[in-house]
Amino acid sequence: MSRSVPGARLAVCVDLGSTFTKALLVDLVEGGVVATADAPTTLPGPDGSGDLLDGYDDCLTALRAAHPPLAAAEAAGDVVVHACSSAGGGLRIAVLGNEALVTAEAGRRVALSSGGKVVAVHALADDGADLAATLATAPDVVLLTGGTDGGNPEPLPAAARALVAAGWRGPVVVAGNVAVRDEVAAVLAGAGTPYELSANVVPRIGVLDPAGARAAVRALFLSHVIGGKHLSRRPELPGMLRGATPDVVLAGVEVLAATVGDVAVVDVGGATTDVYSVVDGDPDVSREVVGTPRESRTVEGDLGMRWSAASTVAALAADATDGGAPSPALVAAAARRTAEPGFVPQDAADVADDLAIATAALTTAVRRHAGRAKVVVDAGGRVVERTGTDLREVRLLVGSGGVLRHASPQAATEVLAACVTGPDGDPGGWQLPRAPRLVVDTTYVLAAAGLLHTTHPEAASRLVAGLAGGAAR
Repeated sequence: MSRSVPGARLAVCVDLGSTFTKALLVDLVEGGVVATADAPTTLPGPDGSGDLLDGYDDCLTALRAAHPPLAAAEAAGDVVVHACSSAGGGLRIAVLGNEALVTAEAGRRVALSSGGKVVAVHALADDGADLAATLATAPDVVLLTGGTDGGNPEPLPAAARALVAAGWRGPVVVAGNVAVRDEVAAVLAGAGTPYELSANVVPRIGVLDPAGARAAVRALFLSHVIGGKHLSRRPELPGMLRGATPDVVLAGVEVLAATVGDVAVVDVGGATTDVYSVVDGDPDVSREVVGTPRESRTVEGDLGMRWSAASTVAALAADATDGGAPSPALVAAAARRTAEPGFVPQDAADVADDLAIATAALTTAVRRHAGRAKVVVDAGGRVVERTGTDLREVRLLVGSGGVLRHASPQAATEVLAACVTGPDGDPGGWQLPRAPRLVVDTTYVLAAAGLLHTTHPEAASRLVAGLAGGAAR
């Protein structure tokens, strides 16, 4: 099957997930979903059996059955295939910066927006040069930050030397002071450490520029991470992959935001709940030294439907603003799901428990992403300080994840509505959406839009039009 055909009519967009592989067949001219398929993801076993693309093969067979013209289009070389992946545990990123509150924090924010799970953040000025504990977290990529452009020339080379001295030989993204990048590159190259150079994530105080580092992380993910995990022996995988799934989904959210304005997406999975947002900043907010990106993503590793169900309900119990502690029955239901991650609801009571756990995961994750606002008074007068991303003016709130896609439209809407405060706002100061349109991504088009947005931007925009609906500008 052709991977890159400028005049192609059809595209197969694939998410190679850790548990399930999901595929959409997209009409590139109309920008519509022709067919969908999913299959369990099969990772290689110790005996050499199994391959990451086995699930893709199963999905492709199902797509051909659902849309018979696909086979002829494949034979004519008239189909493109784009894929993203979170298989094998996803992308693990460690951040190595200079100060905890500036370059290390900037690196953490950028790493999250790059589609990775941040497994460690190390600030050399505060934590010293002993990187053993940081590297023991087994990152796939290290994001190296330090210094503003043209500023202090010492932190970035010092971080590179400390990394090499600690024995790290995995991929590195260099995203610090551009004035000393050549020196840093020489240090890494001399140790045989693969690296990508990018623009500085903090070119000057108060500015956060994630785009270059995101692209560099994506390049290393494609060239080193997937291949390094030996998830597939088949040669077509590198040509299919476009990036890590969360990075691709955020790109899809950006496509959606171009149509609707401020938007937030909450995706609940078995182990984590991710929140994505694209919002314009508030000029009345006090400026952070790191800066706040328009596009952001947070990953809540203790909130999920199966592996993290028990900690999800525990988080609900800790929040007295939502009606007090959960019932013993819900606590027991969550414990069962944590012990049996493959649990499938058998009756209406099981479904109700799943929806209750989903509500807890979504509301807690959105609050953590949004943060709170407070007013402080300094010599210059009233100043608003905020944590998180202000979601109050979000026009569209999108829910994603199997529990929402498989729920009735009314039930899914009720779960999402729990994340909305109404026009009077939240009495606790949480910066939650006040009056968004609520919609569920039932056909998983955000990932497909993210996969297509560079090669087929018009098709990507048409794909998300259904989600935009009445929320379009």
